[in-house]
Amino acid sequence: MNFYNQKFLSEYPLSITPMAEICGFPVRPGMFEINGSFALQDGVNFTIHTQGGTACELLLFHRSENEPFAVLPFPEQYRIGDVYSMIVFGLDIENIEYAYRVDGPYDPAKGLLFDKNTVLLDPYALAVAGQRIWGEHRASTYHARIVKDLFDWGAMPQSSRDLSELIIYELHVRGFTYHPSSGVRHRGTFAGLQEKIPYLKELGVNAVELMPIFEFDETMNAREVDGKHLLDYWGYNTVGFFAPNTSYTASEEYNREGTELKEMIRALHDNGIEVILDVVFNHTAEGNELGPSFSYKGFDNKVYYMLTPDGNYYNFSGCGNTLNCNHPIVQQMILECLRHWTIRYRVDGFRFDLASILGRNEDGSPMNNPPLLKTLANDPLLANVKLIAEAWDAAGLYQVGRFPAHKRWAEWNGRYRDSIRGFLKGQNWEAKNAAYSISGSDDLYGSLESDGSGYAGYNSSINFLTCHDGFTLYDLYSYNEKHNEANGWNNTDGSNDNRSWNCGAEGDTTDPEVLTLRFRMIRNACAVLLCSRGTPMFLAGDEFGNTQYGNNNAYCQDNEISWLDWSLLDKNRELFEFFKFMIAFRKEHSVIRQKLPAAVCGMDALHAHDIRAEQTTLPKDTRTFSISFAGYDRKKRRDDIVYVSVNSYWEPVEITLPALSRYGAWYLCVNTYGDANGRFFYPAGKEIHIHGSFILQPRSVAVFIRKDF
Repeated sequence: MNFYNQKFLSEYPLSITPMAEICGFPVRPGMFEINGSFALQDGVNFTIHTQGGTACELLLFHRSENEPFAVLPFPEQYRIGDVYSMIVFGLDIENIEYAYRVDGPYDPAKGLLFDKNTVLLDPYALAVAGQRIWGEHRASTYHARIVKDLFDWGAMPQSSRDLSELIIYELHVRGFTYHPSSGVRHRGTFAGLQEKIPYLKELGVNAVELMPIFEFDETMNAREVDGKHLLDYWGYNTVGFFAPNTSYTASEEYNREGTELKEMIRALHDNGIEVILDVVFNHTAEGNELGPSFSYKGFDNKVYYMLTPDGNYYNFSGCGNTLNCNHPIVQQMILECLRHWTIRYRVDGFRFDLASILGRNEDGSPMNNPPLLKTLANDPLLANVKLIAEAWDAAGLYQVGRFPAHKRWAEWNGRYRDSIRGFLKGQNWEAKNAAYSISGSDDLYGSLESDGSGYAGYNSSINFLTCHDGFTLYDLYSYNEKHNEANGWNNTDGSNDNRSWNCGAEGDTTDPEVLTLRFRMIRNACAVLLCSRGTPMFLAGDEFGNTQYGNNNAYCQDNEISWLDWSLLDKNRELFEFFKFMIAFRKEHSVIRQKLPAAVCGMDALHAHDIRAEQTTLPKDTRTFSISFAGYDRKKRRDDIVYVSVNSYWEPVEITLPALSRYGAWYLCVNTYGDANGRFFYPAGKEIHIHGSFILQPRSVAVFIRKDF
């Protein structure tokens, strides 16, 4: 994509005239530096490049037709270097689609797959035709549409919110509102998500992370299992990186594709909610040697993919192919793509799926200083955009705490997930890692002042316990084992390392003791997550106990397994209120989110504590510990001190709290075990005064604050 003012170019009468005629259409050489298709006042600019191809044709189709009504070969004089560009006049862009064919050598052993008969989708297509109706299978070829982007963002400023200020809410656009209980008019769409903004504001989250919304074909690998039609529901097989998923719109958007998504993003921004996109630059939907050739393979297979010496595909993604991210041409495409979504859609951040692949060389080996990661970290247009890495890949490259961060990249903290999950269920050997994780994981990411690690301290840590990939929070405490039989792979897919606990019964139960324990464990997880330094993220529906019935890999389940059941919001309203309180509590206490100036009372900025608070060295394999955060809040002109105590033991433990000056006292704000009146939290002004010690009940979390008399 380019960054010319499209409204200007489409409306201003440029002094360009046709120079020739091809297939009945007036044409002239185009704007070679503008990739993709671009509507001008009197014509359309088409630009494409191929390093190994020898000739290129532009195919024009009537809307929804499979056979082209016109084939326009690019004249040789319309080529500069490896780039073909042509302006075609007299097109009715409302009623046409386009694609390409590229001729060249065909030698699979050398990675050359050029075929003059293969119809190819423009890699820079702004809209992919024929994908509008969810679940409807179309022909095997993909066509593009010409988009006129006239959306006016006005003077909307870019968010300046620090990453540590975010509370990220991960969701699937379709699954978020498709269940009939969602109560929205436009179920499963961008518009439906926009209808839920009042709910998001009430909950208190200030960022949504959207699972893939780039165009993908959900009918790829569609199959029937036990009477259910399974699809590529999650959308991690990208068809077009520059195009929004048209099946997520409530209505057809001929040549205005992206408008509903932009309206949703603007509405979220107007309500103080940032938008982060989950992007998949590690592979494409073309698959392995047996997969289709519909775009990148036909333009430059050797350029776009990592190939073995015999022309096969390296599979570091686990999905058949691996994008050749550090080839200069692919680097350029990825950079242009991120700029496109940042400028044209005002996206606030990107989460990079299997991001370790972005640091592999063209031969697949990990690089010490990958140029792509450095380029993205230093690009001026991306300077205020959040960059979040899933710092591992499917081939075993695990870089949590070792990712080339350039002081810009944050990462999903897999150590946080594993250690907190383990400790909360009673794996006391995880105590040390859990304490580090709650404190901001400076053993992984260094301090804010450190320049040696490449990280930015706790600003590099995205803390999470649940995400789309794995159990929901309710299922984490309802199942000892995954139950993925509905996926059709004999329960062999999905992770076996879940660190989950069913609390005494596998799956559904009516046992009140088991249910009481389950919801306490969920509250424990919520309280710890929201009281940890770093950026918290949780999965949509966790706040009201949504379940996937033990499926920890629901990538293909477009049904009640994956759709959020909003009736649980009323059923589990108490849990929702707890999440809501904890989010507000985190926002109120900046000392949790960031390092503050020294506390006036003299309390140390950060410490781990044993059962007796004066002991700040944790015994090996302890089952109970506390973390203290202290500092001076300049805005409130007072000390901000929070004390978080976690008991993973199955018996009560008496803890002491740190001694305070004569002007201060400890007050209880959160007790996940609950009191005699069934209260789990105490709003401002109603906290419980604590005198020196506290009985931390079995498997529970308590949170205290210091208040002046």
